[in-house]
Amino acid sequence: MDNFQIETAQNIRIQQTIAGVGDRILAYFIDIVVQVAYILILLIGMGNMNPSGGNEMWVIYMILAVPLLLYFFLFETFMNGRTPGKAAMQLRVVKLDGSKPDMFTFFIRWVLRLIDISLTSGGIAVLVILVGGKGQRLGDMAAGTTVISEKNNPTLGTSLMVSLPENYSPRYPQVTQLTDAQIQQIKTILDKALVKREFQVIKKLAEQTSSLLAVTHEQRSLEFLQQIITDYAFYTQQ
Repeated sequence: MDNFQIETAQNIRIQQTIAGVGDRILAYFIDIVVQVAYILILLIGMGNMNPSGGNEMWVIYMILAVPLLLYFFLFETFMNGRTPGKAAMQLRVVKLDGSKPDMFTFFIRWVLRLIDISLTSGGIAVLVILVGGKGQRLGDMAAGTTVISEKNNPTLGTSLMVSLPENYSPRYPQVTQLTDAQIQQIKTILDKALVKREFQVIKKLAEQTSSLLAVTHEQRSLEFLQQIITDYAFYTQQ
């Protein structure tokens, strides 16, 4: 898998792993299975209703087909860039600029599925992904997104290696806004800066982190960053 780096509006650089084509195809087939299961449940349910027929039944069929038609758009919007298939394969849709995808972003991806996947059985999507280098199909290019893999992200226990004392009291509940990738990147930059004694880097990182979380602090930069990492470990290890 290839990696790419995004830089947030707060200038914090985050390494991401681009999802492989194989994983995306498997996720797609899982989503197809979910949709087929939905159709079968509908057919069984409608059969048990003993409908009398007529135009009313067509209206019912059309209403029940809407979730199927909007499947990818609805799931990605309300599951933070995931569908059941993507969740099973630990994939997620993200913005290249580090911002959170909004509903319009997912709508663009959904509309262009017609060209990318539906009309060509996924042929155009696979070709564009392989040639582009950023894991983007046409819908991703138009929406400024890509699909990342979260499989190989190290766990907090191995990456942060934070030992929490008993009765530990966190100071910044805002750290729950961060992702594993962000907190890992903060720790990596901090560790490298400490080794090289680059205290200006530590100061800048503290400023960027406080801006990202919209918090003010009176601690020294190093103490603040260590507090952020420890607080994150506290909340995520509960």
